[in-house]
Amino acid sequence: MKKSILFALGISMLLSCASQTATENKCPELPVLTIEGGQVQGVNTEKEGVIVYKGIPYAAPPIGENRWRAPQPVIPWKGVKVCNAFGHPAFQGAHYNGGYTTEWGYGDEKAYSEDCLYLNVYTKASAESEKKLPVAIWIFGGGLREGWGSEPEFDGQEWAAKDVVLVTFNYRVGPFGFFAHPEISAEDPEHATGNFGTLDQIEVMKWVKKNISQFGGDPDNVMIFGQSAGGRSTKFLTSSPLTKGLFNKAIIMSASGLMRPERSDIPAFFRQPPLTLKEAEQQIKEVTDWANLKTLNDLRSASTEEIYALGSLYSRVTGKKNCLNSGPISPFIDGYVLTKPFDDACLNNEIADVPYMIGCTLHDPAMMVSQVEDFCLNRQEIGNKAWAYQFARPLPDDGSHPEDNLKGAFHSSDLWFVFKSLKHCWRPWTKGDWDLSEKMLSAWTNFAKYADPNGENGGSWKPYTSENKEFMVFKLDEKDSENSCPGNPMKP
Repeated sequence: MKKSILFALGISMLLSCASQTATENKCPELPVLTIEGGQVQGVNTEKEGVIVYKGIPYAAPPIGENRWRAPQPVIPWKGVKVCNAFGHPAFQGAHYNGGYTTEWGYGDEKAYSEDCLYLNVYTKASAESEKKLPVAIWIFGGGLREGWGSEPEFDGQEWAAKDVVLVTFNYRVGPFGFFAHPEISAEDPEHATGNFGTLDQIEVMKWVKKNISQFGGDPDNVMIFGQSAGGRSTKFLTSSPLTKGLFNKAIIMSASGLMRPERSDIPAFFRQPPLTLKEAEQQIKEVTDWANLKTLNDLRSASTEEIYALGSLYSRVTGKKNCLNSGPISPFIDGYVLTKPFDDACLNNEIADVPYMIGCTLHDPAMMVSQVEDFCLNRQEIGNKAWAYQFARPLPDDGSHPEDNLKGAFHSSDLWFVFKSLKHCWRPWTKGDWDLSEKMLSAWTNFAKYADPNGENGGSWKPYTSENKEFMVFKLDEKDSENSCPGNPMKP
């Protein structure tokens, strides 16, 4: 009888360690780390030896008086915080069936909230590790209007298993992340900005610099990378004066490249320069005055839902467009976070002088190919390296999701492969898909480790230059020699 009771107690303890909640005791076999704010403990993943720390706060909640302020110092906690649950995604519109909602399987995440400044760390190491591992900071896409760092396609277990410490995180999006008003600027005239989402991204980079060694990461060997709006964010960060010394390599995925002014294949819509802070203040003040939200207190007292709906309601009633709901969101040129548009900074050699990887998918807009080429050639002009790629695997479809309208090697389709997170997807993957994913994961993690996608000793994938105009094309093909092609890659 006593043996049965002891056995039952042992099983109970094991289960509690596997499914810890924030109020349960920590598991003795996992390390407890001391970081800004207090102590944290992670949980095991399905990948042997890999620990994930979910939902670590990297700043105070940006609510109440902190709405539209730069990230404020994290609020300390008592005891050991068991990091077993992802934080709230930033507040955004609801996701419905079809398209990316079907693709990513949204629905298991926490409720959307303005209280969203949380990050996650995947690692195999700890502070006691003799050798510090390279670090990669992932910036999610979504038009700077939606998305979060813990979406299923961003599962970081495989990255950590490759000896790279991966950090994913949430940042403010939409009108909570990019919002300008004269009274907001007057509150901090020295650092006037409407780019709060970008400041969140920079705060994560600073957090990594100060804390990542506790997780076995090397704070002096950091890569930033992102896709779509996350790729655009990566570009902005490379041109910001606030990020110097915080990273030393970057990957830009499906976010165009360099738009040279003489190019004729780029529509005028895409040539529109970002708004200046003053222009954004003017547009948004017109909207908030219309809504009778005329003071900073009015704006901060308004409900989350009111602020989110402001731009759309104003346009629907007045018929006028405004930067809160028309066109792609882009950080404002504020003279603090960003001093000039990325293209100008690139042409003036004012972006970070680090190695780059850059590319797109087969069914991204065709103009991305020429912009990737121009970016690589620009880097060559200043003596730097840039590797170009294209993802060309049309995703398999078994017809089980008729509402899905994403076909081919569509925008974002490469994410499953870069993170080797195919197990979270409904698609009928083949062995070739898993092999291709391993190849891409290795290239991306090699870049994080060595600033070379081939690995420590180099290889067949050469930087794109005027003498070597080659993209690495990732597709289902057993012959590695056929995975690159001279000249332009295949176009839609």
